[in-house]
Amino acid sequence: MKLSCLVDNTVGSRSSFWGEHGVAFLIESEDGRILFDTGASGVVLLHNMDAAGVAPESISALALSHAHDDHTGGLAAFLERRPGLPIYAHPGILRQRFSRRGGQMQSIGLPLGAEALGRLADLRFSDAPQEMVPGVWTTGEIYQRDDPEGRSTHHFVREGEAWVPDPYQDDMSLVMEGSEGLVLVCGCCHAGLLNTLAHVRQRFGRDPVAVVGGTHLLNADEAHLRRLVDVLRRLGPPDLFPNHCTGQAAYVVLAQALGDRVAPCLAGTVLEF
Repeated sequence: MKLSCLVDNTVGSRSSFWGEHGVAFLIESEDGRILFDTGASGVVLLHNMDAAGVAPESISALALSHAHDDHTGGLAAFLERRPGLPIYAHPGILRQRFSRRGGQMQSIGLPLGAEALGRLADLRFSDAPQEMVPGVWTTGEIYQRDDPEGRSTHHFVREGEAWVPDPYQDDMSLVMEGSEGLVLVCGCCHAGLLNTLAHVRQRFGRDPVAVVGGTHLLNADEAHLRRLVDVLRRLGPPDLFPNHCTGQAAYVVLAQALGDRVAPCLAGTVLEF
């Protein structure tokens, strides 16, 4: 399995890739190419795909981690180039999402409605794990969330006339089978990294040997990070390649605790498992 980071907040100083607050990954195997999330804009996604030598027409399937527009903003532009492909996501991804900014609620959900999306793609929405190509699955919904979630205080949904905190019900990650074991690929991990790791162990019967992507530890307190480090140590620890919404403070804590098991995953990073 080959995993490439196509979009991230940061890029190398001499990279031909562009950066933006968003994330997208490419997973390549003998059985096909999967795009996981589409970044925040079609402009950056398509530019970076071109920089990586990846034609949109070569993608076999698309998976979406959740509805927020820093993960789905490039969706419409991508589907113009690659219409009709299967899209894997949680059914809750169609729910409208909002962010409170400057005292106003702004829409931050999918850029396409259900009807338009259904015309452009083959929707394969499920809250259960789905195998997209041999050896690559969605996690399905992370039901049990005993540990802290990756929450932001400004994320909301509507329930009737009321604004309520986003439940992040649609948040899911991917699991892929590498040559040395399972690899967990996270979009934003709003369900919480510890909860997602526990879910993978329960549903797939093993712990991952590597974790890649956004882990939403921006607001994690000291106790949360200390528990995370303890759990990761008990798991091996796995190799960690955090990016996007992990947060600099959390990255430093992980790197200090786990040493060379931790490395950044900028746009343009290529990993083989």
